[in-house]
Amino acid sequence: MPSLPSEAAVAAMIDHAILKPEFTRADVDVELDIAAEWRVFSVCVRPSDISHAVERLAGTEVAVGTVIGFPHGTTSTAAKVAEVRQAIADGAAEVDMVVNIGALRSGFDDAVVADIRAVKDAAGDHITKVILETSLLDDEQIARGSRLVEAGGADFVKTSTGFAGGGATVPDVALMHANVSSAIAVKASGGVRGLSTALEMIEAGATRLGTSASATILGELRALHAGEAISGITDESSY
Repeated sequence: MPSLPSEAAVAAMIDHAILKPEFTRADVDVELDIAAEWRVFSVCVRPSDISHAVERLAGTEVAVGTVIGFPHGTTSTAAKVAEVRQAIADGAAEVDMVVNIGALRSGFDDAVVADIRAVKDAAGDHITKVILETSLLDDEQIARGSRLVEAGGADFVKTSTGFAGGGATVPDVALMHANVSSAIAVKASGGVRGLSTALEMIEAGATRLGTSASATILGELRALHAGEAISGITDESSY
């Protein structure tokens, strides 16, 4: 059986999602505190929550990211660029933009690349991830979209928003991984709610996980490691 990754290694791959439109400030604070407690890599918050998240997470090592053109990707490029600039001014370290899904499905590759390139240019050195919304695409569109993300200069290709009735699947993550160079990373997001699924996504090529179930995933992993430790003590005591 393959060895389990460490809790710290998996936590370093997690972007804790805090994106539900109905969340109150109190709801957001609960989620921010969960992210800090489990020491995940980052939170991904609604654009209007960036400043507050940066303030509440000050002194932790949890970064703050946000979404752009969310959740449909159909806002104009100019609007996406303006969102990015405001997000960075508010303290966001990373941005996750939604591709223009209709343009991708229509085969308007030049427009898709230009949209991504404009957002990446506005983001500068800040990590830029591009959400394809794989549940709305066929395999050809996922493969082509992944290549267009790389052509646009982004840093990650990402599966899903989590708001389109479907999320990450192992075949989709593997397909995305196979269609980009080593310069582009893959983020699995949407439906990653337990440790087994998280590990499957990592095995398929994901190096970042978008999830609201960080405590569940890391709690399961912690329990397994504790079980290994107890087993080891028991085994040693038998000699």
